[in-house]
Amino acid sequence: MSAPAPGPRATGVPHTDRREAMATHQQARQPDTEDGAKLRVESARVTYRSRAGNVLAVDGIDLDVADGEFVAIVGPSGSGKSTFLMALDGLVPLSGGRIRVDGRPVDRPGPDRAVVFQDACLLPWRTVIDNVAYGLELAGAGRKERLRVAARLLALTGLGGFEGFYPDQLSGGMKQRVNIARALAADPQILLLDEPFSGLDAQTRESMQAELLKIWDARKKTAVFVTHQIDEAVYLADRVVAFSARPARVVSQWRVPFPRPRPLELKHSREHRDLEEEIWEVVRAQRAPDEVR
Repeated sequence: MSAPAPGPRATGVPHTDRREAMATHQQARQPDTEDGAKLRVESARVTYRSRAGNVLAVDGIDLDVADGEFVAIVGPSGSGKSTFLMALDGLVPLSGGRIRVDGRPVDRPGPDRAVVFQDACLLPWRTVIDNVAYGLELAGAGRKERLRVAARLLALTGLGGFEGFYPDQLSGGMKQRVNIARALAADPQILLLDEPFSGLDAQTRESMQAELLKIWDARKKTAVFVTHQIDEAVYLADRVVAFSARPARVVSQWRVPFPRPRPLELKHSREHRDLEEEIWEVVRAQRAPDEVR
């Protein structure tokens, strides 16, 4: 992870007083309504076995995410961010604590949650539209209905006209659009995104960030997004949560003050970079115990 580089100040971006913007991280603890959380995590712990013995990956995380909120998680490499995300989906069991969606406990994957992984993992023998419709097929939807849903999502993600293409005919960014459309096809309530743009070049990554915001704005899904890129977290999210080094604990949170919709030019503004720097200083201070000298 690298520190944010200085850049030119953009024009046409609403000015936010730096002290006000930075102070929001002291108040951005949980959603505004105590009982209004879509996703509630209470004292979550995850331990897994290794050759060296038991490893504590996640330790006592408390986190509420409101309905329709976009939360980004940042932290040092290997801190347990992806492990935590997989626990939210029910793919990784908890060793302690609990996770609830609308008050219901999470103990396995379910149709109310969908994961967008780093690798698109598209089925190479299926066309784009059949990849998007695959989950609906497994759920028993008829072919006419699943193709209707898939075609609508391909139009939403800017892939109209590519329905009959195969994955090896697509660019990396297009594959990730298919990946996102496939996750949305089952109409999940919560979208869990595990560094979905990490394998893309810088230009494509920025384009995909803007594309994701357009899709999110159209569907208003509750979203939890894991990333190593602090500028990406600030640009996308309503709230940024910083994890410590392993075992993952919440060390700070920031409410992102910028109004939506957000143009890409916002990322070059002084206000955006100030918030990046604030978050970077917290993340940089985290060290795993064996890294401390």
